[in-house]
Amino acid sequence: MSSLADRLIRNFDAVELRRESREPLYDTLCARLAPGTAAGKLGASIDIVAPGQRACPYHFHHAQEELFIVLEGSGSFRVAGEMLPLRTGDVVFVPPGPDYPHQIVNTSDAPLKYLSISTRETPEICEYPDSGKYNASARRSDGSAFQAVQRVEGNVDYWDGEP
Repeated sequence: MSSLADRLIRNFDAVELRRESREPLYDTLCARLAPGTAAGKLGASIDIVAPGQRACPYHFHHAQEELFIVLEGSGSFRVAGEMLPLRTGDVVFVPPGPDYPHQIVNTSDAPLKYLSISTRETPEICEYPDSGKYNASARRSDGSAFQAVQRVEGNVDYWDGEP
């Protein structure tokens, strides 16, 4: 593949998948597709979720939008306290904000394969309603990343530790 093609094209069937698993609810084969491409503001991932499992915790973003395309299989889209059916060919649009906490659940007995696309806004705050955690992240000007995952009750006073 030419260097131009390397910067612009990814084939989700040709990428190396890694397994992310945490018993008893989470088991997925996945790959992030955007790293190393010319895209700076778009993210893309492929996930293959095992039957009866989930790819990630129930969450919502304060900044980024997400889009999911169901490529194979069926399951449920847990969103805003409801379980909506998903099937091959469905395209799911998720705006940022606390009105749309979401999670894809494979409620079937076959693998569920979907493509995720996101806007990769930074800085970003992602909240996890089931666990009471949040993830604060940003990209620094030197290319490094800032990330903190903690619970709200762990907050300190604004002036804590300041001279």
